[in-house]
Amino acid sequence: MRNSTKVTADPFSDILKLVDAETVVTGGVTAEGLWAIRFPAADKVKFCAIVKGNCWACLDGGEEPLRAEAGDVFLLSAKRSFILASDMAAAPVEAASLFTGNVGKIARLGDSEDFIQIGGHVRLDPTSGGLLADVLPPLIHVRATSPQATVFRWLLDQLVHERAAELPGARLASAQLAQLMFIQILRAHLEAAGPAATGWLRALGDKRIAPALRLIHSDPARSWQLEELAKATAMSRTTFVVRFKAVAGVPPLTYLLNWRMRIAERALRAENVPVSILALSLGYTSESAFSNAFKRTLGMAPKRYREAARKQLQDSPS
Repeated sequence: MRNSTKVTADPFSDILKLVDAETVVTGGVTAEGLWAIRFPAADKVKFCAIVKGNCWACLDGGEEPLRAEAGDVFLLSAKRSFILASDMAAAPVEAASLFTGNVGKIARLGDSEDFIQIGGHVRLDPTSGGLLADVLPPLIHVRATSPQATVFRWLLDQLVHERAAELPGARLASAQLAQLMFIQILRAHLEAAGPAATGWLRALGDKRIAPALRLIHSDPARSWQLEELAKATAMSRTTFVVRFKAVAGVPPLTYLLNWRMRIAERALRAENVPVSILALSLGYTSESAFSNAFKRTLGMAPKRYREAARKQLQDSPS
């Protein structure tokens, strides 16, 4: 269930569920000739897929423009404006002027479709979403020549078909396809970045500590011992602890504590489970032990956190 504290032995899926990652296709662009479009800085993670043709992509901030070909996919987490253009010398048109009042959400620059792009964004939970957004690089560019190219090509083709054919359930099908594309982008980034990835993303990509992460996520309520986790990775306790901290940024038991607190945060915001029951479900022998751990980590007691979170939800615009 979407708001359940139930977790699996798949850390990657657990975290995507926790942050409520939901990918939405919002529109696209067709163009011919000389053109350029400036997209404003957004407060959401954006994705952009080149279906046909090619263009230049330039993220505001001084980076060199990137050449994008059909089949390329971008994920932009930086809250900066960016330009897509057939030629960087062309004067850019503001995206807002193209999409305002556009019912189909397809901006057309010219009559021909020499270039086709579709895009959207990834919605993240306002509170827990930073767990993902904070470890993403400003721009991920997965090229059509990457090892994942076949999968991306199929997903792009299906997305275009769903949007063009107007079949029953097209909106839901498009959302599911876009979600798969988002997951594939993250997988491609994990594979390509390797040690250059940061935080838990780097930890997920490290095959040596992966067995320990799966154990922690399969049963976060268990009082895991370092010896047990080290044995699962076929390392000595000392080697395991050093490796885990170097990759994940924190020691194994700190990771376990932090993951428990993430689960607790979500449950306190979204569920009505009593704090005493939540404490037991996360491996604490008493409500006071859980409350003390939560307060040390989050800065306030669980009940106060729940009250503040619900008040914030009531006060936020609908």
